[in-house]
Amino acid sequence: MPARSNIVVFAASNSTKSINKRLATHAGKVLQDELAAPVEIEVLDLNDYEMPIYSPERQKTGIPQEAQDFYAKIGAADGVIISLAEYNGSYTAAFKNIFDWCSRIKMEIFQGKPTLLMATSTGKRGGQNVLAAAQDGFPFFGAKVTSSFSFGPFNDHFNNDTDRLNTPELALQLREALVAFDAALPT
Repeated sequence: MPARSNIVVFAASNSTKSINKRLATHAGKVLQDELAAPVEIEVLDLNDYEMPIYSPERQKTGIPQEAQDFYAKIGAADGVIISLAEYNGSYTAAFKNIFDWCSRIKMEIFQGKPTLLMATSTGKRGGQNVLAAAQDGFPFFGAKVTSSFSFGPFNDHFNNDTDRLNTPELALQLREALVAFDAALPT
């Protein structure tokens, strides 16, 4: 039996009702259950990493333990699945703050990990702006982007009762993105 890979899954949002967290969690379940990948899934909640807003002045007093813990979670993982919430065309303040603090530990926040990038929104574009920003920028921060997936409007394509995609074409696209991600994981 192959060794199990540890996968960190999170939504780049601190909303307690995050549709991106639902998508990220669903992707982890598809990888584990439907594709039968030998993985252990750990779902992170950005609310567990709340800290002061980054500034150079605050950095002088040290990097918060929450940033160190988040960075360590990425470091201990074999791969990362992120679903990016889009607020006003960009990253959420909660995610950007964690990102900024972690970059003070080391610029390669993603530490060379295979990374699946996703986004969804209640609008038609499905978070395409934030997804494009992450696709362009995250490789500079150590992400080995294997694939991406986005869709919108969320409520038209995601079953709220079963927490699953209900549009076959999108479910297939997600599986294809997950197969590419799985193929990049260490064996």
